[in-house]
Order: sequence, then C-alpha cells, then structure tokens
Amino acid sequence: MQEGIMQPHRAQWKTRMGFLLAALGSAVGLGNIWRFSYLCYKNGGGAFLIPYFIALLIAGIPLMILELGIGHKMRGSAPMSLAKINPHWEWVGWWAVIFVMFGIVLYYSVIISWCFNYLLYSINLAWGDDPNDFFFKKFLGLTSGPQKIGNIRSSILFSLALVWFLNWFIVFRGIEKGIERANKIFMPLLFFLTAILVFWSLRLPGALEGIKIYLKPDFSALARPGVWVDAFSQIFFTLSLGFGIMIAYASYLPRKSDIVHNAYTISFLNCFYSFFAGFAVFSTIGYMAHHTGAKFQEVIRESIGLAFVAYPKSISLLPFLPQLFGILFFTTLFVAGLSSSISIIEAFTSAVMDKFNWKRKNVVTVLSILGFSGSIIFVTGGGLYWIDIVDHFLSHYGLVMVGILEAVAVAWIYKAHRVRDYINHISVLHIGRWWDISVRYVVPGVLLLLLVNGIVHEVSHPYGGYSWITIILVGRDWLIYTLFAAFIVAMRPWKKTLHIE
Repeated sequence: MQEGIMQPHRAQWKTRMGFLLAALGSAVGLGNIWRFSYLCYKNGGGAFLIPYFIALLIAGIPLMILELGIGHKMRGSAPMSLAKINPHWEWVGWWAVIFVMFGIVLYYSVIISWCFNYLLYSINLAWGDDPNDFFFKKFLGLTSGPQKIGNIRSSILFSLALVWFLNWFIVFRGIEKGIERANKIFMPLLFFLTAILVFWSLRLPGALEGIKIYLKPDFSALARPGVWVDAFSQIFFTLSLGFGIMIAYASYLPRKSDIVHNAYTISFLNCFYSFFAGFAVFSTIGYMAHHTGAKFQEVIRESIGLAFVAYPKSISLLPFLPQLFGILFFTTLFVAGLSSSISIIEAFTSAVMDKFNWKRKNVVTVLSILGFSGSIIFVTGGGLYWIDIVDHFLSHYGLVMVGILEAVAVAWIYKAHRVRDYINHISVLHIGRWWDISVRYVVPGVLLLLLVNGIVHEVSHPYGGYSWITIILVGRDWLIYTLFAAFIVAMRPWKKTLHIE
C-alpha cells in the first residue's frame, strides 16, 4: 500500500433504504417524465423498449456497477476515487463534478423553478386558452435569440431563490439528516403522485388511444441507427452516470454492502418509473387529441414543450378538477427535479470536502450563493436558448467523455478484474467476466460511437440552427473552461492523505 495523501472520516447512510431512495432521487428526474415517453413515440413505440433494455443490460448496469464499486472501494468522491486509481487521472473526477455543478445544475434549478411557478398557475389555470403564447412570451419573455439576453424575469427569479434555499437547506444538514431524510419523503411522495396521475388519466376519454400510440410496436424502426443511439443515450443520462453522484453516494455506504444488488435495483426501478410515468403523459395527450379532434402528432410536443405547453393545454380541457390535476402534475415535476439537484450539489460538496478538508456548512453555503448567482443568466429573456445550448454540449459531450475516461481509468489502468473481485467479495449477487468485457470494450465503445455521431452531426448541421459563433462561445467554451478549472484544482495539494491502493 502506497502512502500518498490521509483518508478522511466519512459520513454514512443510516439505512440501505435511505441510500437507495437517495440514488433513485438522483436518477429519477424531469427527463424520466417528459423525455422517455417522447422517445418511445418517436422511435417505434413499444419496439423502442427492445434497444432500451439492451442498452440497460450491456451498458447502463455495468457502468452503474463500476461507479458504485469504485466509490465504495476507494471511499471517496469522484476526484478522490480517480486519484487513488492514478493521481494523473484526478482531473477527470474534477471535470465531471465541476461542469455538472457549474453547468447542469445552474439551468436545471431554473427549470425546477418553472415547475414551481406552474404549480401556482394551476390554481386558476393562469396559462389561459393559449399555453404556447403564455409560456414563451408572457412567462419567459423569450427574445429573438441567445445573443439578446433581455430582462430578468422576476417571477422566475423568486422561485429560483426558493429552489436554491431548499438545495442549501437539505445538503447543509448532511447525509443522514439532510439528503437521506429528504429523499425518504420525496421519493415515496413522487411515486404516489405519479400513481395518482396515471390512474386518473387512464380513465379519461381517448386515453386508450394515447396508450396504443405509446406502446404499439413498429419493429421497422429498429433498422434505423438513430433509434439505437437514442436508446443508449437515454440509458446513460437517465441513470445519472458520469455526474460523479453515484461514486460519492456509494462512498457513504457501510463496508459490507451488496453493490451488485444495489446497482440492479436502482437501474430497474428508475427505468420502470420512466415507463410507468409515460402512461400518464400519453393518456392525457390522448384525451386532448380526442377532445379537440386533432391528430395525435399535432398535439404531442418534445421535451420542455410537452411539460409547459401541451400538458397545460390538456389540463385546461379536463372534465373535472383540472386545477387539482395541474397541481399534482407540477408538484411531481418539482419533487423529481429537486431530488436530482441536491444530489449534484452533494457530488461537488463531497469532492471539495475530500480535497481541502473544508467544513460542509461553509462549502454548501458558498456553493448555493454561487449557484443562485450563476443561474440568473438562464432567468433572462434569452435564457431558454442558453439552457438549450449548454444542456446539449454538457450532456452530449461532457458526460459522454467522462464516461469513456472513467471506463478507461478503471477497466484498463486499474484493471477491471480487481474491481470485480472486490465487488464480488462484498456482494451476495456476483458478476462474471462478462462485466470485464462490458466495461473494457462495450461501454467505452458505445459511448465513443455516441460522441463521434454527435460530432459528425454537429459539423454538418450546427445544433438547433444556432450560429457557429454562438455554439462556440456558449456551448464549446463552457466545456473548455470547466476542463481548465478541473486541471487547476487537480494540481492543488490534498489537505488530508489517502491510501492509494
């Protein structure tokens, strides 16, 4: 055992259930509700479940086991775990937590604040007869493009302050009293609210037509490479892989923990939730198509448009208690978003505490102030464009590159069989050599394919029709600056020592 840096004392989950609920809170987010169901509709209905579950089994679960395994073995955050594997790879862990903290959570918290605003708007259906005009013009005050920032939207700013206060309050209280306790409330509430929405919407006229469109298989779609790209992309993003979250969360587990069982439980429950929530989405949209006489493809919207335009329109048309349905729906989104945002902040907090031995309360307070301040650019009239561009680059390039580098560091440099032997030693469920093959070849290969596919498409068709200068200054440079920051932090000396195995 080589001495390098001293192992700090670590907090610990009080119960296994607390850990599972926190990990699910991280994985289950807004994309589970609006992105998965739309991808099913776009990619062959029920046939999309085939590549989706193949992606889960050969890439998603193996990478989940990898992240939980190294977090638990190294007893550290993403930077600490990678530093223990090889000091020259510490920067990878820092890059992940930096661009997630000073990128993804900045705009994600703004979208959560939209959900809170719409929760209040549901009381009197404030979006009126034209939810599209209300959302883009009255609510967002959308400008003509990202180069025109516009004014700060005061109603969103106040909600954003609430979101960051809740983030601060929960993470400030620590693992057991803060994150674990909050998720023991959030996750049962989230599943309960989702169940109410599903069973309520299934009883609406036209709901079954919507479900048929959701699940009717079109197996010819499986011949399109884009369907498989979407399946692997969704699996990777929906499980919070590459964020540094699962590594940090696993480091708080007791020494004897069934890593394999935990990985399967988190992965399957997360995917089941996505599938289950889709029934609420398509039942409600099916009702709207039935009520208005419009074709389904005319009322379904992608991503944010589904949640804040199509769904409010559907809610307004409900035959009874539309206000209550709206409150339930946007409360569901709010809880799903908040449980994910606190996990991102914890991943960065854990890394800073490991590296510099700073107190949690000081780190979280400064982070929350910086986070709120950094989010303000996304609260302006041009904020939606900035959200679109930054999200595209960080999720499609940043997270994918981190996933590739993680697999190389663990499976090739540290050696996959060493991690597998450790995991099998502490787990009831064992993994075989297939896992080595997956994390050495399949996972990095698939992620590299996603990366190359994205770059090729980017070069031929600039994302979203934005100008090259906007894409470079907002998207590409965000990645570069966070990468530069990662190298700087990684070069700083550790304040405590770790045992490098």
